[in-house]
Amino acid sequence: MLKRSTTVAAAVVLAAVLAPAAHADGPTVGSDGCRGSMLSVTVCAADGASGSSGSSGSSGGKPAAAAPAATGGDSKPSDKCSYDLVEPPAPPGHPAWKGHDPKDGGVYKVQCDSGRGGVVFVPKGQDGPAAPTIDPETVARQAAASMRLEGPTVASPRAAGTYVVGMPMWMWATPSPTTFGPATASATAGGVTVTATAKVTRVRWAMGDGTTVTCHGPGTPYAKTRGKAMSPDCGHLYERPSYEQPGGRFKGTATATWTITWTAPALNDGGTFTETRQTPFTAAVHEVQVVN
Repeated sequence: MLKRSTTVAAAVVLAAVLAPAAHADGPTVGSDGCRGSMLSVTVCAADGASGSSGSSGSSGGKPAAAAPAATGGDSKPSDKCSYDLVEPPAPPGHPAWKGHDPKDGGVYKVQCDSGRGGVVFVPKGQDGPAAPTIDPETVARQAAASMRLEGPTVASPRAAGTYVVGMPMWMWATPSPTTFGPATASATAGGVTVTATAKVTRVRWAMGDGTTVTCHGPGTPYAKTRGKAMSPDCGHLYERPSYEQPGGRFKGTATATWTITWTAPALNDGGTFTETRQTPFTAAVHEVQVVN
């Protein structure tokens, strides 16, 4: 279902390469095989369904694209895009090549009916301009998956500790690149490279007693010099003991929200999405017995 589009004059195309590209999503090629390798083609395309590779997630800047191995979500309307090979090609070393050797592929100008567009490099041996029709957010989620992001490493409350009703509890996690960030990774698909940076922006502590505490950092480690003071940034006060709980302990969770920011320079595109990771913990809370 290909159709030829009017060939763009070389000078005009080169000018487009030099100019800043418009906002672009890489549309996803449909399963009907509507693609080609002509000088200028129209690709029948539709963006993927929304989703995330974490236990939950959302996107900022534009609707979420389909994550690897994720299903469900609302689909976005189709968007036809034309890919025009820049002829004659830009000279070696030109920014349009994105650091690639001209003998390894070609530079295409992308323009979609929605107004999206950009410039992409397509390696030789791939099926013409079909390769860059990858939603960059999908590639960003692949990059995020390679980071192997984890839930918080809970340092307090300690499983071996005993806490007291009415006494401040300080919660904190031990940060690392995989449990708090920042972590950075890149992924490439269809000649488009996307770089993603992930960091934890908040931790929601479900304390097991029906209350929750949201902290916007790893928390402050307790020091004996602080006495009975409350934590300055992440604390809780249990008002009843855990005797009646299974195992005599409150069972809670620390859920980290990872915010992933991604950029696709070749498409002049970028955005954010979130994923969550969870770590369970327990806390034994006793009452102080006063002896007369």
